[in-house]
Amino acid sequence: MVKELIIGSKAPAFSLLTDSGEKIALKDLKGHSVILYFYPKDLTPGCTSEALQFRDNFNKFNKLGSIIIGVSKDSVARHQKFKEKYDLPFTLASDENTQICEKYGVWAEKNLYGRKFMGIVRSTFLIDADGVIQGIWRKVKVAGHVEEIFSAAKGLQHPLRANAPRR
Repeated sequence: MVKELIIGSKAPAFSLLTDSGEKIALKDLKGHSVILYFYPKDLTPGCTSEALQFRDNFNKFNKLGSIIIGVSKDSVARHQKFKEKYDLPFTLASDENTQICEKYGVWAEKNLYGRKFMGIVRSTFLIDADGVIQGIWRKVKVAGHVEEIFSAAKGLQHPLRANAPRR
C-alpha cells in the first residue's frame, strides 16, 4: 500500500513520456513550482473543460514560474491529438502503467452507475520549487478549481521568477 501523501511531504519522483515524445522528470523542474494534475481521460467533457481552464490561465501561471503538467493513462499519441485539438500550451504526460498515479494515490476503485472499475480520481498537487507538496486537491470538481490552484500557487515563494519553460 502507498503511503498517504500530505502537505509538507516530499513529492514522489516521476519520469514520464510526454506528448512531445520526450521524458519529463520532477528532478529536472527544480526551481519552479509544479502543478501536477491527474485526470481520467483525454477528449472527454470534464477533462476537456479542466484542460481549457488551465490553457486559458496558462500565462498567469507562467508569470509565477509555475509549470503545469497534466497526467492521465492515455497514450502519447492520444495526448498529441488532445493537445493539438485544443491548442494546449502545457505538457501532457502519459502514465499508461499507472505507476505514478499509484505513487500519488490517485489510482483507485470508482463506481459509475453501479459498475465498479479502476481509474484515475481527478486530483491536483501543488509542488514547490524544492519538490515539497504545498497543496493537495482530491476528487476535484472542475468548476472554479483552476482559480483555487492559481491562488495557492501565487502564495508560494518562487526563487526563480523567470518564465517557466514552455513544453
